[in-house]
Amino acid sequence: MNGSQTLARGLSALQLVANAPGGMTVQQVADGLGVHRTIAYRLLGTLAEFRLIAKGDDGRYRPAAGLAVLGASFDHNLRQVSLPTLRALADELGTTVSLLVAEGDQQVAVAVIVPTQVAYQLAFHEGSRYPLNRGAAGIALLASLPPRPGERDLVARARDQGWVVTHGEIEPNTYGLAVPVHREPPSPPTCINLISHREDVVMRGKDAVLKAAKELSATLS
Repeated sequence: MNGSQTLARGLSALQLVANAPGGMTVQQVADGLGVHRTIAYRLLGTLAEFRLIAKGDDGRYRPAAGLAVLGASFDHNLRQVSLPTLRALADELGTTVSLLVAEGDQQVAVAVIVPTQVAYQLAFHEGSRYPLNRGAAGIALLASLPPRPGERDLVARARDQGWVVTHGEIEPNTYGLAVPVHREPPSPPTCINLISHREDVVMRGKDAVLKAAKELSATLS
């Protein structure tokens, strides 16, 4: 294997293990990567040497402490710092709340918090990526940037009023409300996003999201 292919496979193996709550065997990783068991074994061994994963007594590989340290380095531990504010907001409003950042032409979910006392809620995976020009979060992130030629009217409106609501732009029949979290460059554009099937739930939560975004901005400054 050449270097770039080896690196790509190693990172893919790390993603597989990180996304498997019960851990993964060498054969499961090999099957997931579409490679021979020997190759998977070498990749996992290297990841274990760097303490990004660890092999349990049951022979399954799981995320290790090194992965937490590596993740904490992202944007000065943005996710962990934001969690208390996001958790309180999700439980107060009874709906899913997320924190997203802009990365190139995409929006990336850094944290997704589902309320603890609600039986059913919309949710999506942390690390999910969507086009930056779609959905409330994407619009709010663009509104944190200087005006661009040809940008949607909704972006300018979000920039003026400090919040934005969209419907059905990411998931059908889903309302989203997003509020920019003001940060100084070079920090990436950041926003808090609230999603629900019900427009009244989204609009009722607007003031609380605005307050949370202001608090989070002060915490991150």
